[in-house]
Amino acid sequence: MSAVRAQSGNTPTQRKLLWDNDWRFSLSDPAAAQQPEYNDKAWRQLDLPHDWSIEGATALENPTKGAGGYFPAGTGWYRKSFTVPATWKGKKVAVYFEGVYMNAEVFINGKRLGKQPYGYTSFFYDLTPYLKSGGGNVLAVRVNNAAQMNCRWYSGSGIYRHVWLTVNDPVHIAQWGVGVTTPEVNAGKAKVKIQTLVKNETDRVEKLLLTTQVLSPLRRSAGKVQTAIVLQPRSEKSIEQEVLVANPQLWSPETPVLYQAQVQVKKAAKTLDQLPVAFGIRTLQFSTDKGFQLNGKTIKLNGGCVHHDNGCLGAAAYDRAEERKVELLKAAGFNALRTSHNPPSEAFLQACDKLGMMVMDEAFDGWRESKNKYDYSLYFDEWSERDVQAMVLRDRNHPSIICWSIGNEIIERKKPEAVATARRLSQAVKAIDATRPVTSAMTTWDKDWEIFDSLFAAHDIGGYNYQLHHAAADHARVPSRIMVQTESYPKDAFFCWNMVQQNSYIIGDFVWTAMDYLGESGIGRSYYPGEPSGEHWEKEFFPWHGAYCGDVDLTGWRKPISHYRNLLYNNNEKLYMAVREPNPDSGVIKTTSWAVWPTWESWTWPGHEDKPVQVEVYSRYPKVRLYLNNQLIAEKATGITEEYKAVIAVPYQPGVLKAVGIIEGREYDAVTLRSAEEAAAVTATADRRIIQANGQDLSFVTVEVKDAHGRLQPNAAHQLRFSITGPGEIAGVDSGNLQDTDLYVADKRKAWHGRALVVIKSTHAAGEIKLKVEGEGLTATELNITAVSDGAVK
Repeated sequence: MSAVRAQSGNTPTQRKLLWDNDWRFSLSDPAAAQQPEYNDKAWRQLDLPHDWSIEGATALENPTKGAGGYFPAGTGWYRKSFTVPATWKGKKVAVYFEGVYMNAEVFINGKRLGKQPYGYTSFFYDLTPYLKSGGGNVLAVRVNNAAQMNCRWYSGSGIYRHVWLTVNDPVHIAQWGVGVTTPEVNAGKAKVKIQTLVKNETDRVEKLLLTTQVLSPLRRSAGKVQTAIVLQPRSEKSIEQEVLVANPQLWSPETPVLYQAQVQVKKAAKTLDQLPVAFGIRTLQFSTDKGFQLNGKTIKLNGGCVHHDNGCLGAAAYDRAEERKVELLKAAGFNALRTSHNPPSEAFLQACDKLGMMVMDEAFDGWRESKNKYDYSLYFDEWSERDVQAMVLRDRNHPSIICWSIGNEIIERKKPEAVATARRLSQAVKAIDATRPVTSAMTTWDKDWEIFDSLFAAHDIGGYNYQLHHAAADHARVPSRIMVQTESYPKDAFFCWNMVQQNSYIIGDFVWTAMDYLGESGIGRSYYPGEPSGEHWEKEFFPWHGAYCGDVDLTGWRKPISHYRNLLYNNNEKLYMAVREPNPDSGVIKTTSWAVWPTWESWTWPGHEDKPVQVEVYSRYPKVRLYLNNQLIAEKATGITEEYKAVIAVPYQPGVLKAVGIIEGREYDAVTLRSAEEAAAVTATADRRIIQANGQDLSFVTVEVKDAHGRLQPNAAHQLRFSITGPGEIAGVDSGNLQDTDLYVADKRKAWHGRALVVIKSTHAAGEIKLKVEGEGLTATELNITAVSDGAVK
């Protein structure tokens, strides 16, 4: 048993303490595990966040089936023993869980505090009445993910997001009790409105002073306001304050500047509570004639849908993993993400705020009628308003969020009660935040599209899944409807981009998906001669255990479709080339609905000599030329009529393939692919060579198999072995191959198309971490990563 101590930079005097360290875990369901005297000494000791499903093997017989990626699930318990410091006497102590999947039952010293069924909702409980000062305390959490199938994608299992303790005076700011909006903004000034809920949990009248100071991005004072308040015993009061900020710096994807509201509750000269709240100053407008306007400027959303998993880390929401995901997708050209189909982690939204990524924050996959036997429909009537309001209360201050979504492809969409449900959920959202529009994602593949007009009317924005071909007719019939395509097929990138560009009432497109994910196994797959045909929902396609429809794979590699989409929406990439995988001699490759043809950055195709190979060139130049070994193969137009793309058949010969852009006969820009020779060595490149020694920080190491000239060998499939010395551990390994059944938490992985990924996690000790990567017949490599004490890495 240990005393409560700070971690990750917290100090004991702060109101919010990260409580991820030193838990006990058992993947079992023993009787009386909630009792403080229960003997958990044989249980595994670990730090959070934790996902036990990703640690297990995928297997056809696992009850999660293809929807959950064939990973194990089950029921597990977590326990944390602690002593209460004397400084907490008279304080209010609560535990805050950012996410537990699912059916979390929480106990303190044997007392059941409650149950949270929905695994994506953050929740908290007051511990104060049950704590033993100076004695032993045990918090226990039962996590029941045994009833399968429940999610239509990989959920993970366990306490997969952070846990915090909040320690407050009995007079304090409520959990999620501060809401900041910017209702009036111009170049000269911005009105910042701060709504604060203050609670008095004493038996006396309290005379207080609520002070809010707005700090600039450089942490200089940008305005201050004070309000005297009187709180009756056992009561709470919502206080509205306004601060005028001169010459505001506006939040946008290009300039993601953040202000901070420092909110304090004082009694005489004593500060009882204080809370820093990050926010951005920006305006949102939506209309059919100007589309979506951010700060008065029309922006087209180049969006992508994302699930919550982090590949080989499973559902574990490490801050660095969440930030890296946003970094990758920002680099891929996206300016917006849809959190399909559940609220994301706080770290994900903080990364979007910091890096400049707009967000559609989504609550649910479905409503009353089920998609899977044990899904959220079981809890919807009792929990939906509480869960959607928890999402809005928690997330409302994030400037990255531009829209709320209350559902996705609900089963009962043709029934009148769906309209009533949409109105009820929309009202629940707007009771807390009326500054953002509400949408949900609609679809049908039959002829009944027009019957959804009344359901669309219950939303501010119509979300279209795969139905943008209805847009023109819908606009003629309902000219007031603002539309966004909430899901689209990757293969329809040009059609969707063009529709968005040509019609002001369509504000953007969200492709399914921005990044590969676990579960929904086989969506986006291509299949080869001898492999089973069919779409992912039609049968079991094990060993497929994930979705290959993303623009970016699970190692972070951008597929060719990512470069094409970026070239359409942005001006930072004008020329790109890749090669369509040739059909094998035994037959032809076939694609499924969410697939694009398997296409690779490779000019290494042994066995195909002198056979035609299809080369794809994406270009924003009027024309392109293609050369093989300095001989001109073809010149083709690549304008809008050609959808900025040329496909050129080239008889394969090893060497150098080069594409150049052409303007009025002159060559500009160039991209090349070079044939690789036999694999000779392995290289390792870390995204960060210095990490914090906090037991949570990560370094993502890209491993590549190279030939003797240092060129990637794209056909390499060597078994790679990873070993660690020093204060670090391997958190996960990956290759992007969603048919590889090897463990994700392991010390080996087979390369796929010459690549693999190993994720290094720090311990709580500083020092040098040495990673060694070896493969049969390959020159090994070593990489050093430095773990430093907290605060040394920014």
